[in-house]
Amino acid sequence: TIAGMAGRQWTRVLLFTATLFPGAVIGLMAVLNTVAILYRSMSAIPFGTIVVTLGLWLMVSVPLTIAGTILGRNVGAKADLPCRVNAIPRLVPDKAWFARPAVLAALGGVLPFGSIFIEMYFIFSSFWNYKFYYVYGFLLLVFAILVVVTACVTVVVTYFLLNNEDYRWPWTAFGAGASTAGYVFGYSVYYFAFKTKMSGFFQTAFYFGYMALFCAALGLMCGAVGYLGCAAFVRRIYRNIKSD
Repeated sequence: TIAGMAGRQWTRVLLFTATLFPGAVIGLMAVLNTVAILYRSMSAIPFGTIVVTLGLWLMVSVPLTIAGTILGRNVGAKADLPCRVNAIPRLVPDKAWFARPAVLAALGGVLPFGSIFIEMYFIFSSFWNYKFYYVYGFLLLVFAILVVVTACVTVVVTYFLLNNEDYRWPWTAFGAGASTAGYVFGYSVYYFAFKTKMSGFFQTAFYFGYMALFCAALGLMCGAVGYLGCAAFVRRIYRNIKSD
């Protein structure tokens, strides 16, 4: 990514990668832990565990992120583009509402969510209704299907954009993959309302707090799969183009 963006704003990429998602996790877990302490629940995390977790983040995650960013900036600093790129962005023509990047990104998560819809029920039942889950081999297969479907759907979305002379595919590809998490979170709302017997502020806060973390991680993973798949697709189709 750093090489593809010509190395611009690499410090911002470093800061966001090291702090954005871990900071959100730490902040949300702090809120949930405060709620657990106020309700005197046994699910409250001990102070020592919190210190150890923060130490692992500061001593392991942050240094590895810095090292990876510096390595990517120095080793892959020169972008190996398959064809000549115009320095002046061209005007994106008007198109129908359903061909706009935001709409394509929102609709891109429908098929990936459909591929894991049934398995989500069993995972939620195992986690929230304390039922046994033992088909881990099938879960691995569903995960592989999710990866393949996400990559294929985002490639189709990117093709629609490029066919409409819209070069703004990177964030659209990421959004099309990440939107899967939005549908999963919507399903979690349905599951909470109709499949569980949870009530009260404590149970509601923990349910939606953990589901928000799960969906955020799922969105980042699916977005990364979509972007990487589309990057390979774009590089492939432009490799043999002859520039004027």
